[in-house]
Amino acid sequence: MELTKMSDMTKLHQAVAAGEYNSVKKILKKGLCDPNYKDVDWNDRTPLHWAAIKGNMEVLQLLIRYGARPCLVTDVGWTPAHFAAESGHLNVLKTLHALHAAIDAPDFFGDTPKRIAQIYGQKACVAFLEKAEPECRDHRRIARQKGLPLDQRDQDWDAKKREMELSLPSSNQNTNKKKHKKSRGPIRLGNNIERRV
Repeated sequence: MELTKMSDMTKLHQAVAAGEYNSVKKILKKGLCDPNYKDVDWNDRTPLHWAAIKGNMEVLQLLIRYGARPCLVTDVGWTPAHFAAESGHLNVLKTLHALHAAIDAPDFFGDTPKRIAQIYGQKACVAFLEKAEPECRDHRRIARQKGLPLDQRDQDWDAKKREMELSLPSSNQNTNKKKHKKSRGPIRLGNNIERRV
């Protein structure tokens, strides 16, 4: 598989971002680029992320037909649904929901697509996601009960998330620092007033 870079993007990423349906179709038909390739220069965005950002339904559906996975996330855990919610692309959210994508998945900071839609004032998306999130959870529950496989895990992201969590200061470190500060003794403030910290 040839991954040709153009401006730090694969040909497929570039064609999707530009909304060039015929170019996207040609690239996918020839198998020139992986529809699930994460472009590290663009925060691990896949072509499907770009289609969601642009709200291009034809390109989005084409990518899905060629195996694009809606569960893949960026370097901070954004799914295509996060981008669609941010931009107010309700049709993209409806399509992802119809595919049983995890449109309620939280990013690294705990924000779901619904929360992103709220932040950006996308009221129609918020209203849709309020109904769709429980349906999404119900679908997962039923699939688990029936033993049906769900494509809702991004193994690369799971590993990256663990790495990011380990790099954060732990609450124990903060507690220890406060204890050390308390044991330093009196601190002199202005006007000769002593105060313990």
